[in-house]
Amino acid sequence: MEPPAERLTGRLVALGITGSISAYKSVELLRLLAAEGADVVALLTPSATRFVAPLTLEALSRHAVESDVLALMPDRRIGHVVVADTADAVVVAPATAHWLGAMANGLAADVVTATCLATSAPVVVAPAMDGEMYAHPATQANVRRLRDEFGYAIVEPESGPLASGAVGVGRLADLPRIVDAVVAAVGSRPVREPDRTARPPVVVPPREADLAGRRIVVSAGGTQEPIDPVRFIGNRSSGRMGIALAQAALDRGAVVTLVAAAMSVEAPAGAEVVQVESTADLRAAVLAALPGADALVMAAAVADFRPRRTAPHKLVRGEGLVLDLEPTEDVLAEAARTAASLDPRPILVGFAAETGSLERAPDKLRRKGVDLLVGNDVAESGSGFGTDTNRVTIFDRDGGADALPLLAKRDVADRLLDRVARVLDERDAAAQTVAR
Repeated sequence: MEPPAERLTGRLVALGITGSISAYKSVELLRLLAAEGADVVALLTPSATRFVAPLTLEALSRHAVESDVLALMPDRRIGHVVVADTADAVVVAPATAHWLGAMANGLAADVVTATCLATSAPVVVAPAMDGEMYAHPATQANVRRLRDEFGYAIVEPESGPLASGAVGVGRLADLPRIVDAVVAAVGSRPVREPDRTARPPVVVPPREADLAGRRIVVSAGGTQEPIDPVRFIGNRSSGRMGIALAQAALDRGAVVTLVAAAMSVEAPAGAEVVQVESTADLRAAVLAALPGADALVMAAAVADFRPRRTAPHKLVRGEGLVLDLEPTEDVLAEAARTAASLDPRPILVGFAAETGSLERAPDKLRRKGVDLLVGNDVAESGSGFGTDTNRVTIFDRDGGADALPLLAKRDVADRLLDRVARVLDERDAAAQTVAR
């Protein structure tokens, strides 16, 4: 069965939280927005920090929480201005009576109001408060102004038991209603800022050093097969997935050798980098690095064919060009044969870039002789070459298939390395049992 469509894929949603008792629901709202594919950054008023811990929201969103209107980001940009300039939508849930009044009169004393004033993105407001407060003419006037003059989408509160013990209209709307309102507000507009480096920076939580002392070999980028001294046959790989894997392994304490083909991103500091160009170069570098390695992760996109003959001089433009191609070396299969003779045997991870279906992936895992195979559909939006995200399925030798949602490539890297670390521990435990 196909997974449900993610309606906010690739979008940045700013979640403004104010000081209402229902602020605890904002944690689940963040999760629901993320499940729709959104990149979420949380904004808290000072009173909201007393109801929900910023650390919780930061851990779930992987962005620093904005709670100080004067705060700067690590790169010295003004936090709430960056959010205002890059968000596809701002949703304020819950919105207190105090916040409604401040916003209706443009009083930017908190980061949520300041962001709404500074943005041209659509704003969704979900009020929550005691029933008499919501019914007061002042509150109703503020709501009308936000809706009628500012164009904000108002998700009206619902009737039910309130924190005061009374029953009335003031309960925060059901969270799926709020999510639907955000989706409707965004509509079919293009992603406002697809460049993630322009958005609020991602906060990578510290990981356990479960690969400390391990030697991990990672290949990244795309190989290039020369036609002549100027032209080559290549592919669209940017190297982002391999670099994410290398950085994640370094962060977990591993010693990393990066076999780098053509890439559009920089190698992480701390990795030993072996630069290669062709598939033959990649093969030689991988086989040389394999002895003594604990794991090989072949994230490079290897050119499957190369010209049978390479012209020594630049070919002159003509009416056409016919290339006689031959298959390149099967680096992963050869690495598996070499690994079988090593003690301890390295864990082998392959990648399979497919289009339309991953049906061939389990057979490829068996044919290549690898422990894990990461399959992805490069024709899917957000999952192809050159993106910051990926949707993969991790296949294993026991026939398992772990289908991950669309994630940042760093998240994919950590999920995969979780598996690698576990298999390595199992390998070493089995070896100790045999030794006894």
